[in-house]
Amino acid sequence: MANTPQSKKRARQNEARYAVNKARRSRIRTYLRKVEEAIASGDQTAAAEALRLAQPELARGVSKGVVHKNTAARKMSRLASRVKGLAVAENA
Repeated sequence: MANTPQSKKRARQNEARYAVNKARRSRIRTYLRKVEEAIASGDQTAAAEALRLAQPELARGVSKGVVHKNTAARKMSRLASRVKGLAVAENA
């Protein structure tokens, strides 16, 4: 248990940070899930729109330190290639 005033304050700050970061992570996951659902439905335009909305959320997560830069880049890249693959599948 925190005893000194400084450690008590750090505990309060950590709790607040945790809540904010948890909300941010949840928001990012929601946007990613929307992209996944649009891809699963096979609708290329909806998937592209969902991806367009998800990218800034991921980037914001990186800038706030919630998501690692390379993780976000990997997720964006893989989703973008899958959305692009829908267009190829529709035209084939």
